[in-house]
Amino acid sequence: MKKYKLSLIVLAGGLGSRFGGNKQIAEIPGLNCTIMELSIIDAHAAGVTQVVLIINQAVRSEIERTILPRLPSDLDVVLVEQHIEQVPEQFKATLAQRKKPWGTGHALLCAKAHINNPAIVITADDYYGKSSFVLLSEHFKRSAEWAMVGYPIIDTLSEHGGVNRGVCNIADGKLVAVTEYLNIQQQSEHIFGDNPQGLREKISPNSLGSMSFWGITPCFFDYLQQGFETFLQQYNVNTQQEYYLPDQIQKAINVKAQPVFVYTAKEPWFGVTYKSELTSIAATLCALRQA
Repeated sequence: MKKYKLSLIVLAGGLGSRFGGNKQIAEIPGLNCTIMELSIIDAHAAGVTQVVLIINQAVRSEIERTILPRLPSDLDVVLVEQHIEQVPEQFKATLAQRKKPWGTGHALLCAKAHINNPAIVITADDYYGKSSFVLLSEHFKRSAEWAMVGYPIIDTLSEHGGVNRGVCNIADGKLVAVTEYLNIQQQSEHIFGDNPQGLREKISPNSLGSMSFWGITPCFFDYLQQGFETFLQQYNVNTQQEYYLPDQIQKAINVKAQPVFVYTAKEPWFGVTYKSELTSIAATLCALRQA
């Protein structure tokens, strides 16, 4: 019987400008590890055998020195650097003015050569909970279709102000679309956000938010490659545009290339944008890990 294999791809190549440093290697006070390590440990417990870390060159030595020795010894860990110049030859001229990475779609594309089986894709600075990895691990044991774990919008709000979230439109257990709402806040008993037209709109408390927890198969990289070339043709002059992963999943859904099954998270999500947030969620994460 062929051994079941599952990979984890961690998008950890961001520059962390709002955080004020490389947040993917920032340790959680009290746990002496990074959020990324918690996710890798949870994924390993759920059956992941390979981890591909998409990183920027600035953090490679620190990851090799401090993080890799702390990971389970039976994990196959691959470090892949995301570089601005990793574009098809005909688009190299666009690099003259480019200063930042091409975005999450390009970051995932960097993993193409290393993925030959289903994979869970996450970001390095988000905490997703142990059970979310189990949900997608179990999904891929019975299905070759793409999937995602969505988090109840009400559980992703902030006490410090409005947040931007991709709100999922779901039909028959599959993703139809993700619509970006801005400045989502709870007001009295209701949740409101600004829709793409800029209008304030009530959002169901039962709505799920897409927090970048995807399950893909190797065929997705063909969509990514084709989409990136189209993107570069379109934005050849405007070199500050980014190539986003969710947009490419949406395009595949629109042409009915692949269904995306949606699962509801059973545990809270925590994200970190600013350094102060890492300290504020540390006690919560410590409590969750010790439960």
